[in-house]
Amino acid sequence: MIGLHAFAKRETQMYPEEPVNVAPRYRGRIVLTRDPDGDERCVACNLCAAVCPVGCISLQKAEREDGRWYPEFFRINFSRCIFCGLCEEACPTTALQLTPDFELGEFKRQDLVYEKDDLLISGPGKYPEYNFYRKTGMAINGKDKGDADDEAKPIDVKSLLP
Repeated sequence: MIGLHAFAKRETQMYPEEPVNVAPRYRGRIVLTRDPDGDERCVACNLCAAVCPVGCISLQKAEREDGRWYPEFFRINFSRCIFCGLCEEACPTTALQLTPDFELGEFKRQDLVYEKDDLLISGPGKYPEYNFYRKTGMAINGKDKGDADDEAKPIDVKSLLP
């Protein structure tokens, strides 16, 4: 009986030599993305930090000359993160995204605290065409709602009533 198991297919994968097949919905490393224009998408609304069940996200809001908010610093402590994905769901600008990258091992716990420079990637991630300011029609200094490039004029909802 024991000899039959010796010839069965082995389930162990030799990880560095053989690639690991992760599930399509696997939640791995968290990244900060950029919009199609190359600007960072995060508007420092602090929703991700508020919804995080373990409190591993911290950020500080600052304001540009044109009135738009951005995070002065953005920090995620991956030694506390449980990769639940609530921060990605709460983000209104799709700035925070979870990638299928699972190699997060470090020798020192301090190396698991990622700053904004470590988290910010050069591309838009899962949503390549999405730009928060074009969709929301937010007013910025010098321009009213609907006056920015590629932005639709606001709709008067009372005109739609019978």
